[in-house]
Amino acid sequence: MIELGVRMGVSVGGVEACGGPGTPLVGSFTLREALDRAVAGRGCGYAFVDAHTIRFSPLKPAPRPRIVARPVMATAVEPVAPLAPLIITAGKRPARLGSLPGGVSVIGSPQLRDTGAGETGSVARQTAGFITTNLGAGRNKILLRGLSDGTFTGRTQSTVGTYLDDLPVNYNAPDPDLRLIDVDRVEVLRGPQGALYGGGSLSGIYRIVTRAPELGAYAASAGATFADTESGSRSYRFEGVINVPTSAKSALRATIYHDVDGGYLDDVNLRLSNVDKTTRRGGRVAWRVERGEWEVRLGVAGQSVSSKDTQYVTLAPGGPRRANQVRENHRNRLGQTSLKISGSGDWGRFESVTGYVTHNFASRYDATLAVTQFAEKGVELGFYDESSRVRMLVEDALYTGPERGRLRWMIGMFASRSIEEGDSELRVRAASMTRRVYNEDRKDQLNEYAIYGEASYDLGGGWKAAVGGRSFKTTVHTRSYVIAPFPGTSRNLDRTASFGGFSPKVSLQRDLSGGGMIYALTSEGYRAGGFNSGGLTTPSETRRVFKPDHLRNYELGATLTPFKGRLNLRTALFYDDWRDIQTDQYFSSGLSYTANIGDGRNRGVEIEAVWRATSRLTVSGNALFNGPKLTRIAPGFGVSATASLPGVPDVSFGSLVTYQRPLTAKASLMLTAETGYIGPSRLTFDPRYSPSMGGYYTGKLSAQVMTDRWRAAVFVSNPSNISSDTFAYGNPFSFGQVRQVTPQRPRTWSLALSANF
Repeated sequence: MIELGVRMGVSVGGVEACGGPGTPLVGSFTLREALDRAVAGRGCGYAFVDAHTIRFSPLKPAPRPRIVARPVMATAVEPVAPLAPLIITAGKRPARLGSLPGGVSVIGSPQLRDTGAGETGSVARQTAGFITTNLGAGRNKILLRGLSDGTFTGRTQSTVGTYLDDLPVNYNAPDPDLRLIDVDRVEVLRGPQGALYGGGSLSGIYRIVTRAPELGAYAASAGATFADTESGSRSYRFEGVINVPTSAKSALRATIYHDVDGGYLDDVNLRLSNVDKTTRRGGRVAWRVERGEWEVRLGVAGQSVSSKDTQYVTLAPGGPRRANQVRENHRNRLGQTSLKISGSGDWGRFESVTGYVTHNFASRYDATLAVTQFAEKGVELGFYDESSRVRMLVEDALYTGPERGRLRWMIGMFASRSIEEGDSELRVRAASMTRRVYNEDRKDQLNEYAIYGEASYDLGGGWKAAVGGRSFKTTVHTRSYVIAPFPGTSRNLDRTASFGGFSPKVSLQRDLSGGGMIYALTSEGYRAGGFNSGGLTTPSETRRVFKPDHLRNYELGATLTPFKGRLNLRTALFYDDWRDIQTDQYFSSGLSYTANIGDGRNRGVEIEAVWRATSRLTVSGNALFNGPKLTRIAPGFGVSATASLPGVPDVSFGSLVTYQRPLTAKASLMLTAETGYIGPSRLTFDPRYSPSMGGYYTGKLSAQVMTDRWRAAVFVSNPSNISSDTFAYGNPFSFGQVRQVTPQRPRTWSLALSANF
């Protein structure tokens, strides 16, 4: 079934529903003819999700005649089936997971549902080397494979590109933390991906693939979750999905959700309990229509995240506590509209994706400890507000040549135009009067153009070689107006710069019998430079601009499927050489700037494995062992020679155990146990001024009863109720004056109910 999907250029899922040996297919067949022959007598059927996606499912058994029970002389051993391979499109063409060279991880819809994974943090626990900060929903930053450029999001392009289906949703914004509802799978690609994604990325791609509208099928589902956090407020979530055919060749699918995560921190100064409440609401609508070999898909998505406060506390006599003068609220609103046109035939395959993204986010910080220099009398209050409004128009067109002979190739063109308008303001209240001491109004216009592609050649004997790359040009235009009364300096900025180059990729792989593979890979990533305009005074000559940085990735890896496919093992040895690392930093005033801190490297090994121990028990695990280090320090930073990349532990690992057994003819029981460990790390580049954090365990347990129509589940997160310092930069205006700690969410019990209609 998997090989059929690959040869026919379609994605397939649920192949484990088909039993027995494969049926040889010799000759010329249409896709439906091949599928009919393949499923005949295998106890399964198939349905088209869309023109290029097929889902298999078991056939309902016919009623069996009543027979007289006889003594059983022996009990047959229940066979253990191999793990069903996943089909992914991360490589821009359907392929089996494990057949692509590179560090690729996939979490399918069943695992997301079974583990209650509903946000980015849940994906991090189940994927090797996937780390997120923990400042709060809509404020976090994703890091992959130990490549960290700092602890917060500023002017630099994110090292990890976040994609919703085929479009990027951020450039230098924090991760929007999109809700993982009605999602087919989540794909994580490690290393530079410029040869496959026109937008480029330095350390990898985090891609959310949503469920497509299904033709000819009416379907709906609804779910609700209620949670209780120890020493915190209650939480709840509601969600719904509906699929409606609009004609014989078209369908509409809509998703809606509303979440409230109750707070669990108390502010002793403000005399408020559970201040860090977060509300998230959003939805998606997708419509698709088929016309022969062509398909058109129109989608709209939106999400709003609103947090009442951040999640850090300060260490003080008597223990950790939150004692702020100002509530540090945050909002993050994302909207996306996309149009995808695709077609395939003997001539190859073409697809064009056009999208428009709006992303607005804003934060407030308590700046009381940092603004005493602006008031002659005692400062009562200081607060800093910053907001950004991003508009991004994207076009990504890709042509894949017909699969004839030994050569496979594709070429794409990418263009984007984004405008970011930002406003930041620092105000002080003294003697019961409030005055502005700093304001910046900034506008950045970014244009990106790229041609990218890849070609592979079958050398014979299982060997394949591939070359690719991304040729690009980026222009940046920045205008800034700063008002900073004495002791600051008011000023204007209007500058333009262009950057360009070529990022190559080369790989060699050998396919092994049984579905495994070994490979060698090298690839490069690049980020454009830019301008600094903020700060109380004009930035120094060395701080007015920041240069581009680039990364070279070298990788040796293998994918193995021993024990007749019951074990899937992926491992990779990697070495990353990172030059002129861009990083977002803070002045002593708490205002931010971007600089090139120097050169760095990381080397290590990552491992992911899934083992079907019995027909009912599945065990999976992941681990990353690496040694990130800053090898050259740029003048003027005063960082010690033992500096390392911040926020990335030398060791992290996780595991997931799933056990399932039938309870009745229609109902079954599922138990899951999820654990993880995050090793010690530092918050900044210099270990002398940054205390150690991390070195803690995470966990999640569940018990679920389910049928084909409904499911009831009980989850407990952080069952040991561990309160450890997670990775987050709490407040730049008090950092260095007080010790900031971001604890895990206390033990939380959840009851989740869902039904399919």
